[in-house]
Parts: sequence; C-alpha cells; structure tokens
Amino acid sequence: MEMIRRLTLELRNKKPGEVKELVLDNCLSDDGKVIGLSSDFENLEFLSMINVSLMSISNLPKLNKLRKLELSDNRISGGLEVLAERTPNLTHLNLSGNRIKDINTLEPLKKLPNLRSLDLFNCEVTTLINYRESVFTLLPQLSYLDGFDADDQEAPDSDPEADGDGVEDDEGEEENDDYEEDDLDEEVIDDEDDDDDDLEGEEEEDGLDDEEDEDEDGEDDEEDEADDDLPRGEKRKRNLEDEGEEDPEDEEDDEDD
Repeated sequence: MEMIRRLTLELRNKKPGEVKELVLDNCLSDDGKVIGLSSDFENLEFLSMINVSLMSISNLPKLNKLRKLELSDNRISGGLEVLAERTPNLTHLNLSGNRIKDINTLEPLKKLPNLRSLDLFNCEVTTLINYRESVFTLLPQLSYLDGFDADDQEAPDSDPEADGDGVEDDEGEEENDDYEEDDLDEEVIDDEDDDDDDLEGEEEEDGLDDEEDEDEDGEDDEEDEADDDLPRGEKRKRNLEDEGEEDPEDEEDDEDD
C-alpha cells in the first residue's frame, strides 16, 4: 500500500490538525521519501514510519509538537539536520536498522536539547570501539542509548509513581494480612467445632450409660413387682433360695419322712 493511501485511511475522516498519533508502518514511500505529510498535522506528537523504505527525511514537514519519531528498519544514512529544524521538541528517536556508520553522522542531533532516548540497534555505528562512550560524549543531553543509560542501567518501561505500583503493593500486603487473619479465624472455628463434637460424643456416651442403668433398674423393678404378685409362702421360699438357705418347712417335711 502506498504511503498517501495509507495516510488517508489512518485519518478516518479526521482533519490533520486533530491527529496526535500516526502510524504508517510497512507501507511504500515514493522514491524513498516522506509523502503526504504536511505542517497541517500541527498537533502530531507520535509518528511511526517503520520499514517504509525511507532513504531520506528531507520531506519531513514542520512538526513542532512531535515528541517521538520511529524510523527503524529503513535506509537512512544521513541528513539528520532536518530533525533539528523541523522537530525541535523531539524526545525519543529510533533509528535502529538504518545505514548509519559514523559517529559524526549523529552530530546534528546535538541541536535537539530535549532528546532523551536514542536507539541505533543494528546500525553499523554500534560496532565501533567505544561506541557508547562516544555517543554519550557527543550528545550529553541523552539519558538512554539503546535502552540503557551511561552506567548500563536499563531504562524503565514506565514511571512507577504514575502507574501507582507502590499503592498496589501496599494494597496487596493488606489483602495478604486479611487472608492470614481469615485463615486463623477459620482454624479457631474448626477447633471449636472439634471440641463441640467431642463434647457431644461424651454426652451421647453418658446418655447410653444412663439408659443402660435405667434398663437394669427397670429389670430389677420388674422382678420385684413379679415377686409381689406371688403368694407370701412362695415369695419367702424364693427369697430363701436366692439367699442359698432352705425353707424350715421343707426341713420338717424331710424329718417326717
């Protein structure tokens, strides 16, 4: 797809002055130049033209509010003075995968006072001895080169304070404390339930023992009631038999015999 057609599709019936971000990646540029862009994109802050076969950025219009420019995987070898003239407030520039060979090619970037991040991955210049030290010396306004600062500390992805990471961590700790308290409460409840079960079991056993005692007492009472129904002589005889004694009347009968 040609760059002009892609640009029309990206506008989506908007006016150029209403666009803040514009992505034209992987389209075809005309003769290796920027086509279709104009200074009418006065509020443009982010522009991406990755892999569009650019050889020159001489046709780049005046974009005073542009902050981030993505130009990786093209054929740019020089002419960077255009950036200082037309994108004076640039803070991020990505030239990875282009044909930049010498440190001196980057000298025009000294005129970008707000430039904080520069990427030159897969450019021949990165193979030079003392490449990083030379670039940081040439461009003292830089904070990060190829994603690392002068002390080889990696650039943060985002601002922790802006993202509220610290707040989330505190909330996470509070949630963990709540979980631990809940777990302790559940353990206490489980122990109380176990104690209740033990008490219920003991009560049931006591109940069984009481029932057995009542049954034995009931049987004794029944035997006593049965004895009360017997004639007095029979009752006395039975009592003597239980005690292992003989009835005197039976002894008299034996003597008579």
